[in-house]
Amino acid sequence: MYYVPDGTQKCGYYECPKCGERFLDIETSDIIPCPYCEMDIDPEVGPDEDINEQKSNAKLIKVVEGEEVEKMDALLSLAITGGNYEWI
Repeated sequence: MYYVPDGTQKCGYYECPKCGERFLDIETSDIIPCPYCEMDIDPEVGPDEDINEQKSNAKLIKVVEGEEVEKMDALLSLAITGGNYEWI
């Protein structure tokens, strides 16, 4: 699970086309490496494999600013926990 630090005023909302995960990141670039797919990458590349094939890039859906950052972070956290909203 990836969250933005408390007090963040601007962040990016991303979706990875390969794994389908959506997450927030303090980056606001158009494309960033997907943190979920990076966990599954095998660091040992064989002679017939291309290291660039293993990379997956998440695309920016929306730049989130101000109070929306905290709301979006809470909503994504709620979705990940399966609906346990008592911690909010």
